[in-house]
Amino acid sequence: MIFEGDRRFAVTIRLGEEARSNVETLGQLPVPTPSGAFVPLASVARIALVDGPNQISRENGKRRVVVQANVRGRDVSSVVADVRAGIAREVRLPAGTYLQWGGQFENLASARDRLLLVVPACFALIVLLLYGALGSVRDAAIVFTGIPLALVGGVLALALRGMPFSISAAAGFIALSGIAVLNGLVMVTSIQDLVARGVDRAKAAQAGALARLRPVVMTALVASLGFMPMALATGAGAEVQKPLATVVIGGLVSATLLTLFLLPTLYARFGRRGSTRDAGGAAGTAVP
Repeated sequence: MIFEGDRRFAVTIRLGEEARSNVETLGQLPVPTPSGAFVPLASVARIALVDGPNQISRENGKRRVVVQANVRGRDVSSVVADVRAGIAREVRLPAGTYLQWGGQFENLASARDRLLLVVPACFALIVLLLYGALGSVRDAAIVFTGIPLALVGGVLALALRGMPFSISAAAGFIALSGIAVLNGLVMVTSIQDLVARGVDRAKAAQAGALARLRPVVMTALVASLGFMPMALATGAGAEVQKPLATVVIGGLVSATLLTLFLLPTLYARFGRRGSTRDAGGAAGTAVP
């Protein structure tokens, strides 16, 4: 202790590196006893060279030990689930010690929570826009059927390529939903125009499908070819690009088949019979 007037300062003296590296020198350090005598440190302590942590990290006033691992050939979520199960079964943590999972798994969990809000809001907005464009809940529901069937194609594409579900794949599903709705809207709008002119629904569905065959196929083909380099990427960032492109390409296959074959059939069976914008509306009659 150093005294300066009424103030006291605790002073710690550090030995030089040469003295610290010599066990015998450290053992001869004098240690004061309560009686005022001095004894060598080796008489009251065991001094040895052992392996220990080269750094002690702290976070929020608590010691932190980081264990890192890279995952290859599997998705992070399933690996963490297996590790958690193994730790719960075979490891008993000391009192005051807890585990916290971070890294890509933490990012995945937070992004998954955000998607639970974004995806339903996105689908709800799509339904509202479809209703505003088509003016019919029934027709909007028919076009909306393209989304789940398009998602099926994306899931099958991921399964065929052996890819796990990831955040980039989720973004691909959202983009795929927009393309599927666009193609369905083009098809149903064409059928609606024919029905408004007085054409029978079945014949209007067939004629509308033939009239919109090229636009629907071109939209799907351009999008698929545009995502093809990303689906086959192998360089830096491929782990993000490949799931997104795979979902879009696989989903477009099923969405295009739906738009060309199933959607006209659904409209011929369940679509509304007329439109408030048809010629009959000018005469003061409206067909539901």
